[in-house]
Amino acid sequence: MIDFLTKIMPNVVENWSGDNGILLGIGQTLYMTFWTTLIGGILGLILGIALVVTEKKGILANAVVYSILDKIVNIFRSIPFVILLAVAFPLTQLLVHTTIGPKGALVPLILGSAPFYARQVQNTLVQVDSGVIESAEALGYGPWTIVFSVYLREGLPDLIRTSVLTIISIIGLTAMAGAVGAGGLGYIAISKGYQRYQNDIIWVCTLLILVIVFIVQGLGDLWARKVDHS
Repeated sequence: MIDFLTKIMPNVVENWSGDNGILLGIGQTLYMTFWTTLIGGILGLILGIALVVTEKKGILANAVVYSILDKIVNIFRSIPFVILLAVAFPLTQLLVHTTIGPKGALVPLILGSAPFYARQVQNTLVQVDSGVIESAEALGYGPWTIVFSVYLREGLPDLIRTSVLTIISIIGLTAMAGAVGAGGLGYIAISKGYQRYQNDIIWVCTLLILVIVFIVQGLGDLWARKVDHS
């Protein structure tokens, strides 16, 4: 089997393990995806909820706060990620003391994904039946109770699907960050595949990224269906 793989994918076999190997690239991609999803997801969820409750018809309507948050989201969503990588260098250096490698990519990844997720959360939660919210207010529920017991509970299935979409987007961003030295499968595909004309490495890295995406999509769909039927 090893001889067969060596024959059809010699560069993949040679670069599978060791420093800057494909196996390490898989770990780096998962590392960036996990921490960006966790931190960016929390920030995006908080920001998305804040947008919903402070909008004109929200339970904590506040035009000034909503306007500020809305503009912040729009600005960061409008910046191309490659440019954001460069713009965030000073902040990245300040927070994690490096601008290269998987750790150095976390700050721009979070800055790029959190506003995107916030807008998705907002679009999901505004679809919650207003009648249910009005009933909760009539029963004397406070804002936080309404957020957790009504908004998040009623919108959970769609929120899961939105989260899956965001995670898949993050995986794509890690590959893009790899192109500028952040590590991961994107870095290996560019530095060892594209630049050295080793096409088998490009194809395998692409396939591995697709496998990660399919796993995330499958688990997300399964969870969303389970919540829908509960």
